Formats: sequence, C-alpha cells, structure tokens
Amino acid sequence: MGDVEKTLIVFKPDSVQRGLVGRILTRFEQVGLKIVATKMIAPDKQHYYRHYEEIGKMITRRGKEKFDVTLEMMVQGPVIAMVLEGVEAVDLVRKLVGATEPKSAAPGTIRGDFSHMSFQYADSEGKGVPNLIHASGNIEEAAEEISHWFSDDELYSYHRTSERFTR
Repeated sequence: MGDVEKTLIVFKPDSVQRGLVGRILTRFEQVGLKIVATKMIAPDKQHYYRHYEEIGKMITRRGKEKFDVTLEMMVQGPVIAMVLEGVEAVDLVRKLVGATEPKSAAPGTIRGDFSHMSFQYADSEGKGVPNLIHASGNIEEAAEEISHWFSDDELYSYHRTSERFTR
C-alpha cells in the first residue's frame, strides 16, 4: 500500500463518440495521475476476449450472454487506451470512475456525472451498458491488462513538475 502504481483505463466507444475523452482525462490529471502510455485503436473480438474473459473472467462472473453483449458494444468504434501512473493509482482511478452501473454511480464520479443507465434496462433491451470507461480492478489485473494492451517500449518514464505535490 502507498506505492506508485500503473493502471489501465480504456475510453470505451461511447465516451469517444460522445466527445467526452478530454473532460474525463482532465479529472485524472487534476488529481496528479500521469499518462505514461496512450493510443487509439479498434481491437477485434479476440483482443476483447483476452481482456474481458482470460484476464477479467467476465463469462465466469456474469455469464456468456452479458459477455457477448459487451463485446458487441466494444467493437462499435475505436477506443483510447491509456496507462496512468500515480500513488495508489488503481484504487484512485476506481474511485474517480464510480460504480460499474451508471445508475448506481455517485454524483461527482465520472459515470455518475456523464452516464445513466441501469443493468436492468440494458438487459431488457439486450444491449451493453454504456458506462464510458474501463478501469483495472486491482493491481494484478492492471499488470496483466497493461501488458495485453501495450508493449514495454510503449510505456514512458518522465517527471511532471506537479509530482512534488502528488507523490
């Protein structure tokens, strides 16, 4: 605890298509998180299978139907993947992002401020929940996800002047 960590975030197609990436990214930078890798890509279903099932165990946790709906939502457009670095970055990012279900996300969180949909409504419509952003769930998951989305030579090390206040 208390260590400088790296975590993965993925701006999902709904945040890219709604033009919210800059507003959301500002929140991460304002608290002192540093971007150490970034790219826009349109992954195929196999890439998402590795991300959501092999690493995240989504089928195991939520079932094949929810997994398939999520994959269909994710391939609707490009995403922006980033690695953020900072003190206890994994937990900090999860706190800023808010609950996975937008309806349950507290005001002031990214999902609470920019999205609103319940799991129940999404399920009744047979669609994925547009919750704007993926954030690694824990340190181990972050490490696996980062190596899945980025090669070592895509990760950068540098100092921000604000680090003296945030580290």
